[in-house]
Amino acid sequence: MHRFLSLISIAAICLSFAFAQTEQNPTQVQKAFQARNQAIHLLPDVWMRDPYITQGPSGDFFLTYTTGKDDIPLWRSQDLINWTEMESPYSLADASNHEEYDSLLSEKIATQPAFSGPLKVWAPEMYFLDGKWISLHTSNVGIGNLLIGQGDDPLAIQSDWGSAFGRNHDPAIFTDRDGSHWLVSRCAAIQRIAKDWSGLEGEAISLNPSDRKLGHEGCFILQIDGKYVLFGTAWSTDEMRHGTYNLYYCVADSLTGPYGPRQFAGRFLGHSTFFQDKEGQWWATAFFNANKAPLSPDDARTQDLSETAYSINRQGLTLVPIDIRLHDGNIVVEVLDKAYAEPGAEEVQSFE
Repeated sequence: MHRFLSLISIAAICLSFAFAQTEQNPTQVQKAFQARNQAIHLLPDVWMRDPYITQGPSGDFFLTYTTGKDDIPLWRSQDLINWTEMESPYSLADASNHEEYDSLLSEKIATQPAFSGPLKVWAPEMYFLDGKWISLHTSNVGIGNLLIGQGDDPLAIQSDWGSAFGRNHDPAIFTDRDGSHWLVSRCAAIQRIAKDWSGLEGEAISLNPSDRKLGHEGCFILQIDGKYVLFGTAWSTDEMRHGTYNLYYCVADSLTGPYGPRQFAGRFLGHSTFFQDKEGQWWATAFFNANKAPLSPDDARTQDLSETAYSINRQGLTLVPIDIRLHDGNIVVEVLDKAYAEPGAEEVQSFE
């Protein structure tokens, strides 16, 4: 979610290539969903980053993502193929501390010549928990918010945390098996959320693999067969915006660790969402994050990608079939599209 390129420059890169705007045949898309052996490209005309998908209590899926605006975009789908845009449930102007956002924006414009604004919501996510929608996000001025909804209407927001949320970058929520909710952020730290959603409790706890730092953003936790799986995002070269934007993970027997070594989850899957479809099969979201036009999978396998930021993802939403399972006591993350399954030659970490 690190944004050194402007919205205009990134959009120009994508729009300069006609294939980045080509709709897939609906029949082909349906067959690809059933086959689960290749990535599926959807919504090619929509500029997005950090796409997040979750299933609501009605069974419908909801999509939100980073845009260049100050609100949370929201789309709805019954089948993950056909999406309908909804009204935005929230903008920074609605925040109880909206004056703080404006003040930080003015301060940033005054102190950072390369920054001109405007305010932007970054990395929004939504969860249906304890009978209501909980949404959260960060922003391009550093602070974020947690929004508390009313019932099963994703557009009905009752209250927010305002200034109490603070600087929790790329926030996510993990719900443990005992029902406790935890804020996951800053790749990676966790902090318990009060049962009544009134705020955070206790001190933040730092989490990391046993052998190195997990990454710099886009982290989340899943519980798979009793194991805690912590995911995080990093560039393959360990240098910002050089190489490919990848997803990594580590595993522990308890939420607070200790966690094992960092393992490779998927190439071009940085700041992904992992979610299950209605049949319980796993998918990952992916998006365009690069300084160059999208590469073909063949070129990505054969070229040196260490010079700058590269991707095979096109503008819009990409869904990548995956599998997560416990095998011989170990968590295995298997990406079912080969173009995303292996690290590139520029990868600085060796994986056995």
